[in-house]
Amino acid sequence: MKFSIIAALALIAFIPSGHCDSAKELRKKSQHALNELLESNSAAKAINDKALAVLVFPEVYKAGFVFGGQRGDGVLFENGEATSYFNTTAASYGFQAGIQKFSYALFFMDQESLDYLNKSEGFELGGAPSLVIADKGFSASMSTTTMQKGICAFFFSQSGLMAGIGIQGTKITKYTPSR
Repeated sequence: MKFSIIAALALIAFIPSGHCDSAKELRKKSQHALNELLESNSAAKAINDKALAVLVFPEVYKAGFVFGGQRGDGVLFENGEATSYFNTTAASYGFQAGIQKFSYALFFMDQESLDYLNKSEGFELGGAPSLVIADKGFSASMSTTTMQKGICAFFFSQSGLMAGIGIQGTKITKYTPSR
């Protein structure tokens, strides 16, 4: 058990520390990641056209060995403009091992969900109103009529290897990046 904890902490130490990018760099990376998603996924494009806002995390790093963690910084776009900045962190426990980098975007489809993001001191994805994870199978059958409320999440640009199953809690918190 001691070895598992030490190994997990060593892997997590390789996750880049928070808030490395300036606001300008983070906006550029986030816009590029969003463009990549919209060009490669027609369901995401259709959802984006109806969404009130989209929160994009262009680089999320995840590492673990029994115990794990992940983190990344992102930008909230409303009407095509960057309005605020958030970070995502998670801790996990279970049968897992590896290191992975990925991107994800949260599309806010109604005012209630967007207000929840902006008013909370940080929210857990599992506790967010009406969250739908759009994997490749689901996104192939979804349409803007099936996704009118809540939050829709797309994960993309995965690299590295992370395998296993476990319990994870993810929190998203607003912050102010360096200019």
